[in-house]
Amino acid sequence: MSKRIKRRILPRRKVSGGLTIGSMINCADNTGARRLRVIQMMGYKGRKRRLPSVGVGDLVIVSCREGTPEMRKQLFNAVVVRQKRLYQRTDGTRVQFEDNAAVILTPEGTLRGSDIKGPVAREAVNRWPRLGNIARMVV
Repeated sequence: MSKRIKRRILPRRKVSGGLTIGSMINCADNTGARRLRVIQMMGYKGRKRRLPSVGVGDLVIVSCREGTPEMRKQLFNAVVVRQKRLYQRTDGTRVQFEDNAAVILTPEGTLRGSDIKGPVAREAVNRWPRLGNIARMVV
């Protein structure tokens, strides 16, 4: 009799990615930027010609496309705080936001703005605790 080996279920990525490189997203803080374009996902090691999928809580490099003249045409680090694509949490609830949004960070990793507009996903607050201090609403 052969013994059946139980397949070990590997932990999947917590949030299914709803954005790719080149996606236009809103800026959810008061730094002066309005629209951001995702340039690169930090820490992505993938296959040739495959675009990384970016989800809530991921650190990305963004380019400011609309906003104040000082902010435009500059590159920043940012954290995605909302995504339009539906994703499922570990407790089974499904979460979906009205827009895609990110918050700009300084090179040291602190928040550049002093206020966050709109709700922030709990997954982003778990990975970046400083977001929870400033966010008005955590969903």
